Amino acid sequence: VDGSKLPAPRVRQSLLGHCYRAGNWRAEHPVLYNSASLGRSVANKGLCMNSRWLVAFGAGGLVAALALDAYAQADPAQARDLVQKVCASCHAEDGNSTLPANPVLAGQHADYTLKQLQNFRPRDGKAAERSNAVMAGMVANLSADELRNLAAYFELQKPKPRAARDPDLVRLGQAIYRGGIPAKSVAACTACHGPSGSGIPSQFPRLAGQFAEYTSTQLRAFRGGERANDPNRMMRAVAEKLSDREIAAVSEYISGLR
Repeated sequence: VDGSKLPAPRVRQSLLGHCYRAGNWRAEHPVLYNSASLGRSVANKGLCMNSRWLVAFGAGGLVAALALDAYAQADPAQARDLVQKVCASCHAEDGNSTLPANPVLAGQHADYTLKQLQNFRPRDGKAAERSNAVMAGMVANLSADELRNLAAYFELQKPKPRAARDPDLVRLGQAIYRGGIPAKSVAACTACHGPSGSGIPSQFPRLAGQFAEYTSTQLRAFRGGERANDPNRMMRAVAEKLSDREIAAVSEYISGLR
């Protein structure tokens, strides 16, 4: 990582790609699987996103756009020493964790990562929005600049691709991720996280290539209310309608996205 500042154009490109396209749109994205035939079948299919979902998460895009100023002074190079001393043991120095219980941070949107780091500690006399004893201890004594620098550092790291492992789960997960579950009024995951799992800064994280184990843990936490730092209960409202198998399936599918 050099001393370059956080690249705002990447964020703007994401906003334009996901938030401000009028009407329906179609995109094709390959997914990485152990099964080549399944990967081809997914790659050959398009995705239609209803325009009402573009409006629904347009507000999240505005939040991300307003957050650009907060990152103008972020210096990823300043985070290297802190990463080596504090973060690397769980998340690896390049953000590509090797432990399924610990999320991959490489390539994650800086403003989303910053929000999570801030949510791990109490604020204004209130309990932390996101409860995690380990992370609470890690961020307790970090300054605002250190948090910003860490978030910027990990966004600049290159995520390593993963392959989904269970074809049967992947088929179900693909259906849920791309089409939702109409019978349960569950919206498609693509509406907020995009067809390739790239997400939208600040509000909707990058999911592509995340450990299935970690994703399923978070979905169960949202479902049970143990995690509640999602704006307007967006994730809780979805997760509480999903069965264990549906959670496992969509998590497996996500692990193969790139």
